[in-house]
Amino acid sequence: GDPADGPHTACGRLAYGKTGLEIAIPDAAAVTVVEPAHAPAVPDQEAAVAASLRRPIGSAPLANRVRPTDTVAVVFSDLTRPTPNAIIVPVVLAELAAAGVPRERITLFNSTGTHRTNTREELVRMLGEDVVAGCRIVQNDARANGQHASVGTTTSGNELFIQKEFLACRFKILTGFIEPHFFAGFSGGGKAIMPGMARLDTVMRNHDARAMDDPRSTWAVLDGNPMRAEVEEAVALVRPDFLVNVALDRDKRITGVFSGDVAAAYRAGTEFVRGTAMVEVPSPFDIVVTSNSGYPLDLNLYQAVKGMSAAARVVRPGGSIIVAAECWDGVP
Repeated sequence: GDPADGPHTACGRLAYGKTGLEIAIPDAAAVTVVEPAHAPAVPDQEAAVAASLRRPIGSAPLANRVRPTDTVAVVFSDLTRPTPNAIIVPVVLAELAAAGVPRERITLFNSTGTHRTNTREELVRMLGEDVVAGCRIVQNDARANGQHASVGTTTSGNELFIQKEFLACRFKILTGFIEPHFFAGFSGGGKAIMPGMARLDTVMRNHDARAMDDPRSTWAVLDGNPMRAEVEEAVALVRPDFLVNVALDRDKRITGVFSGDVAAAYRAGTEFVRGTAMVEVPSPFDIVVTSNSGYPLDLNLYQAVKGMSAAARVVRPGGSIIVAAECWDGVP
């Protein structure tokens, strides 16, 4: 905003793309800023991840869990997530090397879900040139024929088809980040498998109208959430061995690392995020101006729905939501 607008104008900056978006709103007295009380970032990001792998939750250290003869899968988030893959993945690879696992026995899996596969340039941006050049990377293609196998059927009747090469690996490591999610309760955890490594029809059955319309399929609800319950059933059927999830601040820096047993580490992470990333408001607002947390989360309209959904929780019936999202990748 322009200082000449006067003392009654509220000026601020929305997270938008890579640059941010300056906004000016008249009548500053009527403006309330709602923002999370994020924990401070850890001073050494790589060291924090390494320390967590060596002192995990509910598990022996990662290097003690794998054998040099194991085939190892490391699942990482795709471009639509701000997971600091370039920090997490190299540290995980270093721990695997310390355990004697040769690089040729390790495959990195890009858990795209139903999203498009990522270009080499995008993979380098996410992982770094050394990792992309030195590792075998398999991207889940949810629409491909013959690349998925059934692992069983959930209690709701959804047959789960998961990427075959991932299933064939003896030791499976899931990575990701945790934030409140508008229908799965929280992101992270088993979502790396389903929808991350699943076939399109499996994901569509999980994301059907019955599950989406359930009032328990919402922000920060895990217990009783039918969509999250099916994710946990996928975890039970696939049986991943180790979890590495992080919490992030508004600048995408790591504030906490939660590694180890998939269930125990994930619950610890969600409780940490519940206390830092969510805030109560005294009453709904007439107008809510928001974004979708900037790059890479606002890359398309589909992802921007998350910002709309969060705003809908605090706007009055008949009120207005204004969302700023760059959407450089379209709808898609």
